[in-house]
Amino acid sequence: MLHGRDELFAALPSPDGGTWVDLGCGTARNAEAWGDRLGDFNEVVLVDLSESLLGIAQKRIEDRGWSNVRLLHADATKVDLPPGSADVVTFAYSLTMIPNWFAAIDHARTLLKPGGTIGIVDFYVAKKHPGEGRRKHSWFRRTFWPIWFANDNVFPNPDLLPYLAERFETVEIAEESGKIMWIPLLKMPYFRFVGRKRSL
Repeated sequence: MLHGRDELFAALPSPDGGTWVDLGCGTARNAEAWGDRLGDFNEVVLVDLSESLLGIAQKRIEDRGWSNVRLLHADATKVDLPPGSADVVTFAYSLTMIPNWFAAIDHARTLLKPGGTIGIVDFYVAKKHPGEGRRKHSWFRRTFWPIWFANDNVFPNPDLLPYLAERFETVEIAEESGKIMWIPLLKMPYFRFVGRKRSL
């Protein structure tokens, strides 16, 4: 179900000696999406609020021998890292599970260096009247998917993508639909967003 993750990471920079922060890292699967480029980073910080998921992530780190990766048990809206310390910050199917996603985005922006990159892939629904160039969803899509996802405490919000475009310089936006194995006639909407923190 988690479409677009590999495509997102392929589009992100991996600055040599830089710092990547993954907010809502889950089992650390996102780190594998970098492939060999994970070694370009001097420091990788994987953040999650679930201790059980971090336990799985720790095993993955040990199995892969990632010496530049550390875990942090913290809330994505107030993780205690130095402001302006990250070259890249990502959310991969985690932002719609964070109740105060506005605060999570704003905190991610604080963590980024000027000119740093944010990358997000997640479920979404479009606004009833989307902005120019943005994809329009039917009434059914805008109504059905939030109800369906709420069963798993996932809350796609029509204001999410416009807020990202407002807070960051847009590098890339892709609005797509992905298949669901057990519901072949429906495709769920998701987006990829790559943005840049504006320099002061």
